[in-house]
Amino acid sequence: MLRKQLFYLSSEGLWASLCQRGVATDSSFFAADAAGLQAFAAWLEQQGQTPAWLLADLVEEDFQVQQLPHVGGKAGRNLRERRLSQLYRETPYRRATILGRAADGRRDDQVLLSALTNPALLAPWLEAMEEAATPLAGIYSAALLSTELVQRLLPGHEHLLLVTPQSAGLRQSYFRNGALKFSRLTPTVGGKHLASSVAAETARAQQFLTSVRLIGRGDVLHTAILAPAAQIAALAALCQDGPETAFDFLPLEELAPQFDADPAAPLADGLLLARLARARPPGHYSRGEVRRHFQLWRARISLYASSAVIGVAGLVWTVANLISYGAAESHAAELRAEAARKESAYLASMSTMPPAPARTVNMKAAVSIETMLAEQGPAPEAMLQLVSTALEQSPQIRLTQLDWQIQVPGLAAQADGTAASGPAGAMPGFSASAQAQAASPLPALLLGIPRRPPQTLRLEAEVLVPQDDYRAVLDSMNGFAQALARTPRMTVQIGSLPFDVRSNVKLSGRAGSSGSNAVVDRAKFTLNLVWNP
Repeated sequence: MLRKQLFYLSSEGLWASLCQRGVATDSSFFAADAAGLQAFAAWLEQQGQTPAWLLADLVEEDFQVQQLPHVGGKAGRNLRERRLSQLYRETPYRRATILGRAADGRRDDQVLLSALTNPALLAPWLEAMEEAATPLAGIYSAALLSTELVQRLLPGHEHLLLVTPQSAGLRQSYFRNGALKFSRLTPTVGGKHLASSVAAETARAQQFLTSVRLIGRGDVLHTAILAPAAQIAALAALCQDGPETAFDFLPLEELAPQFDADPAAPLADGLLLARLARARPPGHYSRGEVRRHFQLWRARISLYASSAVIGVAGLVWTVANLISYGAAESHAAELRAEAARKESAYLASMSTMPPAPARTVNMKAAVSIETMLAEQGPAPEAMLQLVSTALEQSPQIRLTQLDWQIQVPGLAAQADGTAASGPAGAMPGFSASAQAQAASPLPALLLGIPRRPPQTLRLEAEVLVPQDDYRAVLDSMNGFAQALARTPRMTVQIGSLPFDVRSNVKLSGRAGSSGSNAVVDRAKFTLNLVWNP
């Protein structure tokens, strides 16, 4: 657990102590004068960046309970802040706490307005902390912090007066249904005069509460007095129960273990400081500039923690990778040893077998070549399927002749080779003569190795249109050619048109049939298709 500084501020000076694992040590007192401030500054320099919590127990702390309209959100916060600025203009240390809502009427909010009315008492101590860059977590009120003591020790009382002897004096805090309504601090003398001081101040507090109508006539005020066990008897003799008063005496030695405080402490300061060190609630009078160094300290601690987490995660990841690498290396060594044993067994087995006509590698290559020929060998079916798809879109086109060939670079350049000696429509490179085949070996691309060869198709067709409808003839042919040209990796060239469409030539010939039963020539055209699959 991190070390903490706990400060208890009163009008006489400041008590400073260090807290480690919930135990306060090295307590020091600094008087409210120049020498005390210099000693306090030296103390802060020795502690460095140790976070601090300041508990203010001052007479100049005012409490008022008012009813404000029930407004939520930012508008409600602004309303309460305006009321605070009207009541406490001279101090920035102010606070508004919503206690609940009224039971009748408009059901307004009951708000406890409190403030440290003399900021000059805090200014020199806060300036010393600012110069030393002390991470101050917040400024806390002893009266507001005592609410946790009531909720934990004395729940269920409608009217409760908590009396606690503290280093700054005798504090009396009035609670109604567990909510703080009023608190005051009276400088008194402790020791053997504590019992008489408590009895007198308790009577005055009851008269004041009755006069301001915080309690009514006939209401029983339960008074809980925290005191050392040695003074309980004297207190019980002076504080007798009456018709409107009931006293409870709580020994500090029995309460200290519940709050992890020092049982030997004769005052209630230890309970509040121990509760502050353990719970660390949000500050009561903490402005943004007061907590600036604490926010920087917390951000720095967060960065250190994040860096540590990232470092540990990286270390774990590295160790895991090293373990995985070792396991992989071990597995790879086992696989290499197994492969060596298999290879040795294979060689031993092959050494006892007669010589094979072909090696295994050659047989594997032959199977691969056969598979490639079966998959990539040239055939007209694929190209004819493309033409068939285009014909389905052009029903007025009728094929009359097809001439399919394979294009091999360099083969067509032979003037008198085997490519020119084959029949029309045959694959270039084949001829009827075995002697010619032996003289001119087939290119590998002609067989589909290593890829399918380009293919050409000369297509002759005619257009079935009404007689002399030249526009329909051209549109039908162009539509058919465009349908083929949309095929990927297909090139379409028009070899011949149904008629001459040049502007300097007289249009002649027939575009369509002269009758339904007439047998005449149709409008014929030729397309040259080149497809590179």
